[in-house]
Amino acid sequence: MKNLKVFVVSDSVGETGEQVVKAAVSQFRPTFDNTVIRRFPNIENNDHIEKIVEIAKEQDAIIVFTLVEKKMRSYMMDSCSREAIQWIDLLGPIIHLFEEKIGEQPREEPGLVHKLDADYFKKIEAVEFAVKYDDGRDPRGLLLADVVLVGVSRTSKTPLSQYLAHKRFKVANVPLVPEINPPEELFLVDPKKCFGLVISTEKLNVIRKERLMALGLNDDAIYAKPSRIEQELEHFNKVVERIGCSVIDVTNKAVEETANIIIEKIENNK
Repeated sequence: MKNLKVFVVSDSVGETGEQVVKAAVSQFRPTFDNTVIRRFPNIENNDHIEKIVEIAKEQDAIIVFTLVEKKMRSYMMDSCSREAIQWIDLLGPIIHLFEEKIGEQPREEPGLVHKLDADYFKKIEAVEFAVKYDDGRDPRGLLLADVVLVGVSRTSKTPLSQYLAHKRFKVANVPLVPEINPPEELFLVDPKKCFGLVISTEKLNVIRKERLMALGLNDDAIYAKPSRIEQELEHFNKVVERIGCSVIDVTNKAVEETANIIIEKIENNK
């Protein structure tokens, strides 16, 4: 069995090129016997290319490259041709095809796909965080959060937490009830990242009645009575005053509108 040596050269991590090479090699050698695949990541200049070409010539290797910058691709092709090294440009042809099809210039910026992946996983992490620390389940999350929301029941804390999580903010929220002392961690949170959500008695009365009916319960329960709501809001005011945080009136605001206010305040406080 003849030896096969492949150099995967990339201006990023080289993962894409390596996976393509492995997919091709497996069609001939599923166990990769007598095969060496060597990755050369983060190639930044022509000197790097020259050195790799020199090594490839010495070791009789094929060069497979994923370089996004046109000048570097050209230099790699010229260098390989000069030394009679076999090469494959994985990205160049498809980038050129897209360029002609849509009439736009490529960014030629290495690692963009991995930046997108990192952004995606950051979003997933934030969503999982919001679920874990929703509704005051674990007060320890308050000190780890980017944003902390406090408010009485039915002030859209959970949907707002999820919306902000999709914007990559780690959010924890705490329901305030007069009969239950807020967690001590709440008063250790930086007030600039804490937001109280307030709502009018009339609006909350309607929302809570609708909630009770949706659950098949009587809508005149104490939970929805104006006197109870006012008691809760009074308790809310005392807590947010102690925290020293911003208060947002969500009475006539959509979740997106409230989220934008919070994001703007967070960004301004950086």
